[in-house]
Amino acid sequence: MKKTSLTKFSLVAWALLVTGTGTQAQYAPTPAYKGTLGKTVEATKQWWPEPKKAPQGAPNVVWILLDDVGFGAVSSFGGLIQTPHIDELAYKGLRYTNFHTTAICAPTRAALLTGRNQHSAHMGLFPETAIGTPGYDAQIPFEKATVAEILKENGYNTFALGKWHITPLTDLTPAGPFTRWPTGRGFEQYYGFPSRGSTDQVHPELWEGIHRIPDQQNGKYLNELLADRAIEYIADQKSANVDKPFFLYLATGAGHAPHQVAKEWSDKYKGKFDSGWDKYRDDVLANQIKLGIVPKNTVLPPRNPGIKDWNTLSADEKKLFARFMEVYAGFMSYTDYEIGRVVNYLKEINQFENTLIVVSVGDNGASKEGTFVGTINNYGTDLSDEQRLQKNIANIDLIGTEFAKANYPLGWAAATNTPFRQWKQDANSEGGTRNPLIVYYPKGIKEKGGLRTQYSHVTDILPTTLELIKAQVPASINGYKQDPIEGTSLAYSLNDSKAKDRHTVQYYEIKGSRSIYKDGWKAGTLHVKGQPFEQDKWELYNVAQDFNELNNLAAQNPVKLTELRALFDSEATKYNVYPLKDELTPFELPNAYKNQRKVVLYPGQSTVPDIASPFAIKRSFSLTADVVIPANGAEGVLLSRGGRAGGLSFFVQNKKINLTYVLGDETKYTVTSDNTPLPTGAVQLRADVTYGQNGSGLVSLYVNNAKVGEGTLSKTLGNLYSHEGVNVGLDDLTPVSDTYKVPFAFTGKINKVTLDFEAPQESYLKAKN
Repeated sequence: MKKTSLTKFSLVAWALLVTGTGTQAQYAPTPAYKGTLGKTVEATKQWWPEPKKAPQGAPNVVWILLDDVGFGAVSSFGGLIQTPHIDELAYKGLRYTNFHTTAICAPTRAALLTGRNQHSAHMGLFPETAIGTPGYDAQIPFEKATVAEILKENGYNTFALGKWHITPLTDLTPAGPFTRWPTGRGFEQYYGFPSRGSTDQVHPELWEGIHRIPDQQNGKYLNELLADRAIEYIADQKSANVDKPFFLYLATGAGHAPHQVAKEWSDKYKGKFDSGWDKYRDDVLANQIKLGIVPKNTVLPPRNPGIKDWNTLSADEKKLFARFMEVYAGFMSYTDYEIGRVVNYLKEINQFENTLIVVSVGDNGASKEGTFVGTINNYGTDLSDEQRLQKNIANIDLIGTEFAKANYPLGWAAATNTPFRQWKQDANSEGGTRNPLIVYYPKGIKEKGGLRTQYSHVTDILPTTLELIKAQVPASINGYKQDPIEGTSLAYSLNDSKAKDRHTVQYYEIKGSRSIYKDGWKAGTLHVKGQPFEQDKWELYNVAQDFNELNNLAAQNPVKLTELRALFDSEATKYNVYPLKDELTPFELPNAYKNQRKVVLYPGQSTVPDIASPFAIKRSFSLTADVVIPANGAEGVLLSRGGRAGGLSFFVQNKKINLTYVLGDETKYTVTSDNTPLPTGAVQLRADVTYGQNGSGLVSLYVNNAKVGEGTLSKTLGNLYSHEGVNVGLDDLTPVSDTYKVPFAFTGKINKVTLDFEAPQESYLKAKN
């Protein structure tokens, strides 16, 4: 009987989880009643179940994760970007100089939150590049609980803010399931952007829990909003239960592109980078040696391939590139200021000294995506670097503003990675995987401002936290038996700078680039996309003596290289790394709409994140709005996707129907209906967008099935995923069309909007003939 009952119990718990029911609560069966029931209250011995409680005086926990920040960026690690609030935590806590991430964002986040390796957590790359294998399907197992799920079981409140980017795309619709959204993985409160690796800083697309919140258009930048909400969560919690500890996960999304910041911040650095990236590297290395961050005999590696000598650049290039770095530095200093607001609030309410704060300064090395000449906006893929450069020079004043999606050029990425080679994505290199780590914990750290060189990895943060706060991982959470934590606690090193390393083996892999570390030795290969993996050239480094990988020993020590390659193979097999895949490996974008011929959307529904929307898979479509137009007419948006940086809008204006189609390269097409008057009452308004094989397209407009307009698209959108999603009845955040201001809500009545992904083909073929 017991065995059957337990089996049914587990099945019920499983069913609740997979259907998304109760995603705000963890599995908590009602305990057996321990009182005595009488026929009256007077004859009854009452009993109340004890709530889960942390030990008396248990510390609060704050994890802060920055984004796309290299090893040599922030001032407490020798960088030239001033971050006084992060520095305070560093100088009152410990700085770990041999700490590693996975080399790219989503895998780092999955490994951080679960304490398991990226592929073991099924997040070998991104949710949007998922394939049907255990290492890459983006389905973080419930047997690998998150820190939030664990700490809830230990009596903590749990809050998450900012970037998430580890929910499967098929789950990102308003229908869920929500079990792998933040509130489905143990966080009681969430405020941030769940769907993408980045968002607009001036017009962020934000969710509270599982609900999209209306755009405020209040001029506040994202990090201020995150800090405001973090303080609100803490205030609410401490006001209600001052003795209960909280866990706060603050993932800023900065300094990931787009680099957008108020001019007052970027102007603080005006002229500070005019001497260029080569001088920056020299100055940072000198600072790092002085601070003890790197050994005294450290020398810089040669420039990364393709990075030019600053002195060979033209005056226009120097001016442009310096401005990119001024904006990035201002962006980082502003982010530090908002982090400081949260820290200062802890001081105001007398919680600072009873809080463990862990700061990972970056989730990978400095950004590899900015191109050699920088990015102001997406000009398309058909321009040369010289053409991009000239466009950037012409648009220099847009850098940092809401009208640009700026990212600095690779010369600055290399510089802010000082003293390492390569950058983000390069899992073979310390430049891709080494980041600063700061641990602040007054209760547990005796040496303030100390340095630690023990080898460590992002999977170590969870077990370190659990050991320091004396929390336990339950054998089962939500009915799921828990797999072992794979990271190694760093608590042993807090008060022993000479303690022997305990994390002695670690593999890395991103897009086929891979490496393996063991006991001070490291072997790795930078994969060439499209090349057979067996042809990849492996290198060997004694990183215990050559920490920034300048002396390749592969030829001198082939035995060690063979040994390490065999170790990589065994670790890769153990942790689901195989099959290897690179950027050219075909995959179908995981999407809840991909097999649907028709999708019906209704007014009042939540935003559908663009990357998970019906439009994310490029295919011709017919867009039909069933509306009611009052006698005095109506105008406004029927359906919008994206914003000024790319997307489309189907709208009524000046008694005409319009479809505006915007490419990321600043190209805009608008097709408008003829002078046929729009009828009133119940009306069908339709736009057919049909793609040709050569990248062109045709737009046809209809009112009650009568054609009223037509136009061609010489270029069409491919896989351009906007920071702004799909909305019915309004445009959101930034306008797709220049002819209206957001939200430009439709003033008539929308009954429904239907997307038909097969209907346009016939009309297109007729038009071509």
